[in-house]
Amino acid sequence: MTEILKRNKALSVNPLKASQPIGGSLATLGFNRAMPMLHGSQGCTAFAKVFFVRHFREPIPLQSTAMDQGSSVMGADENVVTGIKVIAEKSRPALITILTTGLAETQGADVHRNVREFREANPEFDDIAVVAVNTPDFTGSVETGYAATLTEIIRATVPDAKDAGTQPGKRKRQVNVLVNYMLTPGDLEALRDIFEQFQLRPVFVPDLSDSLDGCLTEDDFSPVTIGGTLISEMATLGDALATVVIGPSLQKAAELLAQKTGVPSYALDHLYGLHANDALMCILSDISGQAVPERLERQRAQLQDAMLDTHFMLGQLRIAIAADADLLAAFVAQLQEMGAEIVAAVTSCNTPLLTRIPVASIKIGDLEDMELIGKAQQAQLVIGNSHAVDTAERLGVPILRAGFPLYDIIGGYQKTWIGYRGSRQTLFDLANLVINFSHEEIPVYHSIYGQKPASEREIPATSCH
Repeated sequence: MTEILKRNKALSVNPLKASQPIGGSLATLGFNRAMPMLHGSQGCTAFAKVFFVRHFREPIPLQSTAMDQGSSVMGADENVVTGIKVIAEKSRPALITILTTGLAETQGADVHRNVREFREANPEFDDIAVVAVNTPDFTGSVETGYAATLTEIIRATVPDAKDAGTQPGKRKRQVNVLVNYMLTPGDLEALRDIFEQFQLRPVFVPDLSDSLDGCLTEDDFSPVTIGGTLISEMATLGDALATVVIGPSLQKAAELLAQKTGVPSYALDHLYGLHANDALMCILSDISGQAVPERLERQRAQLQDAMLDTHFMLGQLRIAIAADADLLAAFVAQLQEMGAEIVAAVTSCNTPLLTRIPVASIKIGDLEDMELIGKAQQAQLVIGNSHAVDTAERLGVPILRAGFPLYDIIGGYQKTWIGYRGSRQTLFDLANLVINFSHEEIPVYHSIYGQKPASEREIPATSCH
């Protein structure tokens, strides 16, 4: 059984995690015409915005209740109610999420009551979905904040089947797809293509591939998100054939959706590597009643060939990983398929998934913990976000950048990791890192019977005539 090593120090030396409000904002940004509002100081929102802009390199709609010294002590209820009203009047979004920060939680804010007060005072905005979520940044991580926010959005926007008159299977091709925080816009585009090859229509909840895919628009400026899952489409989730849930962190959201709609649900931990994608193909074949398309069969054979090509570099490779639980489990599964050894596994917070990850131990900590464990265990490669680059340099090993945020490379948010093709490319990237950083080259051999090197040859004497 996996040993969970809890924190034994009072602070983070080199932080690994991104906070819950950032995760909640990320979930919100996957919906069309949405606006996340952080209940806290302006600095809290500015810090989150920096993370998003550096990662996606796009303008990010994000608002703040702008708590100051007075409201922090006397109460900031008016900030929340006024903030919602101003956003509703000026931007007319389809969705507003109110996400608490550590400051608001410490002050004792009740954002759910604030939303009820706003509703009672402003019935003209009843068509706007307003969702309050407790996401204190002193606990949890981007993963838990994302999952909690998605759960509350489903609670607020998906009607009960008996009230809405929805019926599972009414829409013959629609499949609901709950996607966790680690799927990039590039992943979602690839996943959409896979579903469509089975003649299915996926509805991603949420859909970052449509809102943060780096696409230029005709509008010079928009105060809310452009693209993403339509809030109006949330009412149709009860008519779908099935729901596919990707990521253990979304278990509560999946249970709530199944309870509301009665639509059968299929759960997958991740889509990294051969076995995980085989499971996806079996599920889609079962839902659609169709055989796996030849194109996907060929991609599977290509992944198998890549596994043969790269196992010389990746077999028994000693790897250190720092990531949130869902992403950590995905990489461990794919790397262990290749025979690699996970010598350091560090994550940001404790979740039920950790006990199911097949490694000797998992440390709940920061990047300093990964560095110390990796050095002691002689790690040969690091996997982590851009904050782990300095750690890899000090260890003298290569790094595969993965997770959030990725701010020191262009297009990291768009990279495809999932599916047979994405898994194949991951193997190639890892193998190339090993080759380029290898320190075990065989020295050049000079035969004792061959010609001496030019530097050792005697220069013949010349005669004058």
